[in-house]
Amino acid sequence: MSVPTLKKFYLETVVPELTKTRGYKNPHQVPTIDKIVLNSRINSEADKNWVQEVVKDITIISGQKPVITRAKTSVANFKVRENMPVAVMVTLRGPKMWDFLLRLIAVTLPNIRDFRGVGRKLDGRGSYNLGIGDHTIFPEITMEAGRKNIGLDIAIVTTAHTDDEGRELLRQLGMPFRTASVPVVKKPDANQPAAVEAAAAVTA
Repeated sequence: MSVPTLKKFYLETVVPELTKTRGYKNPHQVPTIDKIVLNSRINSEADKNWVQEVVKDITIISGQKPVITRAKTSVANFKVRENMPVAVMVTLRGPKMWDFLLRLIAVTLPNIRDFRGVGRKLDGRGSYNLGIGDHTIFPEITMEAGRKNIGLDIAIVTTAHTDDEGRELLRQLGMPFRTASVPVVKKPDANQPAAVEAAAAVTA
């Protein structure tokens, strides 16, 4: 099995660079991507057909069938009953994780109108959470007339011990973090890693 493009870039370029700049004693100390979790909340009043539509779209986006999470207890104030579907979730690891991250960085995020980069704040433990309000930014999704958009949360979990380590890892992989003076970007710029540029060219 061939090594995913972004993982190859990580092994050949990011690991040596982080080892050099951050003073790691061996490559095994270099943080890496552990998993990526996609989660989409379902309205408590949604019907069964809508739940299956969300499952279908998350499957297309992630390349892996998600699971439906259900309420463990009833909450009257939120109109939630026990065993009611409340979210659709999928956890990506291995090649599918690397392929998804590459598509997210190289194609999906630049597909956002007037894209100026993503926020720089991590979760305090070296991992990054990104909220997507409109799933149609993913080029795999074809929006039908009258259908509602799906929002989802993307959690990129790293093995970094600090936010600084995690942020530098993601930056080296090509994550387009927002800076004070970033021009409007509609596609990957020339300063992003070669692996990301190549993937964008192939996908286009």
